[in-house]
Amino acid sequence: MKKKSGAWRSVLAVLVTVLSVGGAYFLGMVIELFGQERDPGTITGAPLPSVLVQAREAEQQAIARGLAIETDKQILFGDLHVHTTNSTDAFLWSLPIYGGEGTHPLADACDFARHCSAIDFWAITDHAEASTPKRWQDAKQSIRACNALADGTEDPDLVSFIGFEWTQVGQTPEEHYGHKNVIFRDLEDAKIAKRPIASGGVTVQALRTQGKDLVPLALPVLDFSNRQDYFDIRRFLQNASEVPLCDADTPADQLDASCFEVAETPAELFSSLDAQGVDPLVIPHGTTWGFYTPTGTTFDKHLKAENQPDRYRLLEIMSGHGNSEEYRDWRSVDLAEDGVSGTCPAPRPDYLPMCWQAGEIIRDRCLAAGDDAATCETRAQEARLNAANSSVAAHLTVPGTKIEEWLDAGQCRDCFLPSFGYRPGGSAQYALALQNFDDEGAPKRFNFGFIASSDNHRARPGTGYKPVDRLRQTEAVRLSASWRARVFPKGTPAAETKVIDRSTLMNLGFAATEMERQASFWTTGGLAAVHAQGRSRDAIFDAMERRETYGTSGARILLWFNTNGGTPMGGTVQTGKAPVFEVKAVGAHKQKPGCPEDTLDLLGAERMQKLCANECYNPDDERLRISRIEIIRIRPQITADEKVEGLIDDPWLVHECPMNNEGCAFTFSDPEFAQSARMATYYARAIQEPTERINADNLRCTYDENGNCIKLNICYGDDRVDAEDGCTRPIEERAWSSPIFVEYQR
Repeated sequence: MKKKSGAWRSVLAVLVTVLSVGGAYFLGMVIELFGQERDPGTITGAPLPSVLVQAREAEQQAIARGLAIETDKQILFGDLHVHTTNSTDAFLWSLPIYGGEGTHPLADACDFARHCSAIDFWAITDHAEASTPKRWQDAKQSIRACNALADGTEDPDLVSFIGFEWTQVGQTPEEHYGHKNVIFRDLEDAKIAKRPIASGGVTVQALRTQGKDLVPLALPVLDFSNRQDYFDIRRFLQNASEVPLCDADTPADQLDASCFEVAETPAELFSSLDAQGVDPLVIPHGTTWGFYTPTGTTFDKHLKAENQPDRYRLLEIMSGHGNSEEYRDWRSVDLAEDGVSGTCPAPRPDYLPMCWQAGEIIRDRCLAAGDDAATCETRAQEARLNAANSSVAAHLTVPGTKIEEWLDAGQCRDCFLPSFGYRPGGSAQYALALQNFDDEGAPKRFNFGFIASSDNHRARPGTGYKPVDRLRQTEAVRLSASWRARVFPKGTPAAETKVIDRSTLMNLGFAATEMERQASFWTTGGLAAVHAQGRSRDAIFDAMERRETYGTSGARILLWFNTNGGTPMGGTVQTGKAPVFEVKAVGAHKQKPGCPEDTLDLLGAERMQKLCANECYNPDDERLRISRIEIIRIRPQITADEKVEGLIDDPWLVHECPMNNEGCAFTFSDPEFAQSARMATYYARAIQEPTERINADNLRCTYDENGNCIKLNICYGDDRVDAEDGCTRPIEERAWSSPIFVEYQR
């Protein structure tokens, strides 16, 4: 009997010990004891030998001579939109539940830019909404370390810029200003903002205030072997939420660097930058990306005087999130006079509204349930109206819907690599056609140049060099079936619509947005190109400030566009007769597989595999052919009631290029300019012969004889598509010159 009681006491002691340890462990989880703040990593790659850098310039000079181009400038390629895991979304996507490969610190971006993509310049632009004083200091030190490798050389191989992203999301079209990258010329503390400036609103709520809700406390238990990753992101979010808000009544230059600053509008953002005595580039991007942009949003409000539209020197026309160039005259919703409520427009051959498809799904369910046609039509009309007033959450108004049921609703069917949920009122063409008739003190029109970049969230600047490694070179995430059910809950199919009001939208934050279909729209990024008088920091930034820039969809196309009087792209001409324009373009290098031998020597085999997946920018001697050059003409409004669609000629002129890879050149003028007696804006689009690209066909629709999408072949970002499947299709890569603005003067 004594032996039995002794055994029971031993078992009880073990249970008490287990429960005590388990309880202590659980308590440690609750109080965030185990999480650690990640550091910016260690830069390992050596700088490129100067002979390699000089060879790039020598080749360009030879090409310029062959095209009879007299210039003291060289074309440099870069990426001004890059995120590391100091951005909340980037950290989330690095987690095991999203198929992530672990954190991507800033040091990875430096080595990738120098050795994998081999670009000439880049900028870090992590979201200000998740910033802390330590993260801002780490970013500055890491960028300085990256840049220091090339300091003191006559031809630096890589110039690194510091910046942040102001990630604004409004709940209504009138409140929505969208995302902007803020990039500084210099690296000294006195010439940089004291702290990143956040946008407030739903973004701060989602990425800072309620951030930990994105990573439930149970995750370290459910995925125990990867528990440290979940502990660390919860610590990351906790540290962000604990930074005290700056005093709203204290001038920005007098605020301590350790507080969290919020600017709700572009006017407040510029006010803070001015008060601190800094003048960075502020670059709008994702302007047509409907993922977060309220339906009915247009670019008009940016022309108001208080928003200082003249401060937008550049516009990011494309990224790995899609293209924002082209205007279309359809809308996703017909807004009422209040600018908030709306009705659902009917479908067109070139566009199927989300709200209309919501009605079709509800009607089909209603009829399948055996209800009469009249009842089902009434429910379809209710569904359309409800979806039209649910903005980015229209897909949530029809519970239990498979994403295939939405077909290509909400998408631009005939745009080049369009952004998801296209908002044509935010396109570059629409913005250039606007004129301000309301504010006497404001600029009359936008005067920005074009760039493109990647918006990569895996610390990989310049991802567009090859259609490889879809799950790392794009924003695709690889959820397993079990985690997909948790992250994208569908609900139970119903034959009636679900109402989602404004307060619900606000509380949902980014959970209101449509993620699954968007996987087919993630592609590799574009590039910013500058015509710079040298490779120095100042030379590159000067070129951007004078708008002597262009964007490419990722290919390193060489492009020159100017008047015969010497006005380069981005410039302005005042004349009573149209100038003669000159356009010259040369295709990008064909790519060899693998990486150059120098990359292995400078980066090392292990690092080259981890960062580049053994596929680098590796140019062949042969270049691709420019098949044609298109000229787009836009004549800004001269009266407030002029319809924008009648002012955009795309294309206005097309020049077919010779069947060789030696380049393409032609001149043109506009015989209608003097007769019309109004301003005109012109830019060139150089189109390259087709090559493979990831997600070039987006949803991969099957169309019927009337051009309607009837079936999807989605390139899912999860286990429904093989990890090795690049979902590639041929596409005509392109380059967009900055406009030349021709003002009519008698």
